[in-house]
Amino acid sequence: MRAAAVVAGAVALILAYPVAWTAPLVTARVLPFFGGETISVVSGLAVLAQTDRALAFVVALFAVVAPVLKLAGIAAEATGRLPVALSGALALAGRLAMADVFLIALYIILAKGAGVARLNVEWGLYLFTFCVLASLALGRLAKGR
Repeated sequence: MRAAAVVAGAVALILAYPVAWTAPLVTARVLPFFGGETISVVSGLAVLAQTDRALAFVVALFAVVAPVLKLAGIAAEATGRLPVALSGALALAGRLAMADVFLIALYIILAKGAGVARLNVEWGLYLFTFCVLASLALGRLAKGR
């Protein structure tokens, strides 16, 4: 029964993440790259790719690829289909997937602290944070089997 719940939760989060990636995270005012625009993960990656492709790749890895790989791995682990050799990779994907929330929080703190911007937190940041925390809880639930 627990395995079915874990798989259902993983599928639900895999479907929720794209909404979170396109949802507005913050609205920035008087910021060099974002002049009063609403910023999402996708729009932020697009702007970042124009200025620093390597950093955009790393952020995309943390915010897009790692969470999906983690959830797919959790579902595979819950059903007993995850090869033992990949369990270490699943743990790494989980750590990488948590880094994105830290990065977003750090950018908000830096921008507000430096006084260069007025940032309004939008609903997408809460959804994105929920997805990451739910993914963490799902991983813990899967380990408890």
